[in-house]
Amino acid sequence: MKGNAIEVSKLFKRFGNVKAVDGISFNVKEGEIFGFLGPNGAGKTTTISMITTILTPTSGTIKVYGTDVTHEKDAARRLIGIVFQDPSLDDELTGWENLDFHARLYGVKENKREIIENVLKLVGLEDSAKRQVKTYSGGMKRRLEIARGFIHKPKILFLDEPTLGLDPQTRRKIWDYVTRLNKEEGLTIMLTTHYLDEADMLCDRIAIIDHGKIIKTGTSDELKRSLGGDVVRVGVEKKKELIRAVKGKPFIKKVKESDDGVEITASDGSKVIPIITKIADSKGITITYATIKRPSLEDVFIRLTGRNIREEGADSTTAWRRMGMRARR
Repeated sequence: MKGNAIEVSKLFKRFGNVKAVDGISFNVKEGEIFGFLGPNGAGKTTTISMITTILTPTSGTIKVYGTDVTHEKDAARRLIGIVFQDPSLDDELTGWENLDFHARLYGVKENKREIIENVLKLVGLEDSAKRQVKTYSGGMKRRLEIARGFIHKPKILFLDEPTLGLDPQTRRKIWDYVTRLNKEEGLTIMLTTHYLDEADMLCDRIAIIDHGKIIKTGTSDELKRSLGGDVVRVGVEKKKELIRAVKGKPFIKKVKESDDGVEITASDGSKVIPIITKIADSKGITITYATIKRPSLEDVFIRLTGRNIREEGADSTTAWRRMGMRARR
């Protein structure tokens, strides 16, 4: 039976009077892709930085595969791989040389050449390995960084905004490589993102974080179901008659008038429409149209935070961290 890869309890990080991370607790299961979904400045990068030993928590505990990150930093670092949000490759070196250098830093000696060849194939860069990185596209560089984060065979890989700034086609390629690492290599992955479609597509479970607090955690489907179900919109003139006919039925969670008809909330809209149509026919009510709107992660985020997810020009959490580091100097 698989256990937890990461255990975080009552984690705080303050920079002066600012709470960048405000008492969060969560677990990441071994072998899953766990997503931190939130806007820039929500505390995602700060949390990742604490889990990966880059920042020291103000208080709280973090364990990676049972290793206390705060007190056993070297042991924890051997278990993790990181792909940072900001580029960190050496553009003057080739793709191969970047991986070779990183392998040396991590003490990879046995079968090093074979390992480098395998990770290059895994991310589709074997034909570009001898080129200088400065000739790579943005997507190729991101794939090389993912390969580098995996070169020492970590037990968990952290991806901080892995597709930030990439075009839609390249983003989907990165998603494919992340999924392959998870499925084929059995790698536990934790990623941060403010892209709703990315979290929906990749993550087994998602934690929605904003202003340093985790608001809700669950699978994509669980988060969507938390809104109450599908919304069925029915076009009808006799609104009140239809509402009276369906109100109180066990499959109906909520029913109300809309501009040109009736809006019904139900667990499964596709099953409800035939039933509503049958009821309407029995009452002599004509239905002109019927549509289903399934909740999206955007709907969930708006309901939980009261606003759309935003993309800001700078990560305010990162800015506070830099200010704190300057203050400590």
